[in-house]
Amino acid sequence: MRPVLDRLARPFVVFVERFYPDAFVFAIVLTGATFALAVFWTPTTSLEALGIWGRGLTGLLPFITQVALTLVCAHALAHTDFVHAQVSRVAKRPTTAPQAYGLVALVAGLASLFAWSLGLVVGALLALEVAKAARSRGLRVHFPMLVASAYAGFVVWHMGYSSSSALFVATPGHILEAQTGIVPVTATIFAPWNIALALITLAAVSLLCSQLGPDSSETVEFDGDASGLFEPGGGVGVSNDEGLLTVGQRIERTRLISLAMGLLLLAYLATWFAERGMQLTLDVVNWSFLGLGLVLARSPIHYVGLIANASRSLGPIVLQYPFYAGIMALMAGTDLVNLFSDGFVAIATRETLGFWAFVSGGVLNFFVPSGGGQWAVQGPIFVAAAQKLDVAIPVVVMGVAYGDQWTNLIQPFWTLPLLAIVGTNARSIMGYCFVVFLLTFVLFGGGLLLLGSGG
Repeated sequence: MRPVLDRLARPFVVFVERFYPDAFVFAIVLTGATFALAVFWTPTTSLEALGIWGRGLTGLLPFITQVALTLVCAHALAHTDFVHAQVSRVAKRPTTAPQAYGLVALVAGLASLFAWSLGLVVGALLALEVAKAARSRGLRVHFPMLVASAYAGFVVWHMGYSSSSALFVATPGHILEAQTGIVPVTATIFAPWNIALALITLAAVSLLCSQLGPDSSETVEFDGDASGLFEPGGGVGVSNDEGLLTVGQRIERTRLISLAMGLLLLAYLATWFAERGMQLTLDVVNWSFLGLGLVLARSPIHYVGLIANASRSLGPIVLQYPFYAGIMALMAGTDLVNLFSDGFVAIATRETLGFWAFVSGGVLNFFVPSGGGQWAVQGPIFVAAAQKLDVAIPVVVMGVAYGDQWTNLIQPFWTLPLLAIVGTNARSIMGYCFVVFLLTFVLFGGGLLLLGSGG
């Protein structure tokens, strides 16, 4: 099977390495394309489109804050001693290159089901640790394929604990509450059909990744040094000479302080779940990571160092969000989103609406790479269609979510946190990700069609 898959992946790898732009350039190109579509496909004038775009640049500022906090807290949690020990232990298990690729995809996927940000960070760190362990044993593994496997596992994130679309409709006060009410996560994330499809997808993707690596003559091995990734304080230089510490420095190195704060946060979450059941929001997910990170950190100053280290990967992400907010504003403010989504809705039936929500979500993800933001612009259309066709709201919510996570495989925006850790570029991995993209279309689309048929 490997020679066949290698021949399938090769043209995509070559194409991406030659022609794929940086993620920021991708955002700029999409901005220009969306602006042109708004002017030529809708009655909007150039001046009106410019105003809509400019006013929309701030549209995701609250969400940017939540996403940034999610990323840095998950990054810090992944760098604690306990998590590092688990990652290092797992990294020593593969004895062949195919095992290494499959294992990285599997672990990254499981972590992504817990949180999208944790999946990206753990996947990146595991890819590095596996590469180090392989090099020490003389095992040749293709480092870009390890990184691609980590990103491939990320394809199930929207089916798990941090699914932004599912959390969006589960949060009181969301923009469609009058039409849908509060949609509990028991009907979306924890629905048996979603769990089953997530596990099937993760198993299939891990198997595919194990067979995708190039032969030994084309192997590009890791040539860096990841030994400093888990240094105390995330690489922040602090004197370790206890005799030179001031009283204030001794206090900030006292673990009891960070432990107490972490336990206080976890106690609050325990009361939250006791009162509301499995009612998740982005804030609750963030407090989960923050509390666990504080509990596992060595001290307050150690945790501050971990956060400081994590924040270095935020720049490219934060830079792009205003541009994607502007794209979202153009899509919603000029009816472009209606032109896209209405076309899918017009050909949908009760049995196929979930599938077309998936395809529509995949297309629009290029313009709005945010699950929650994407649902905000597509939700009104698909909710109305679901009510008209008597389709359960969770089906279209997760259909859009599946589309979002599916085309993430070839939309470079969410590679940024992972690539910032491993020190490579999107061009080196996207060719392999495209093959996974083809497989997951069959899995997600087929699953939703089966669900729609009542199978």
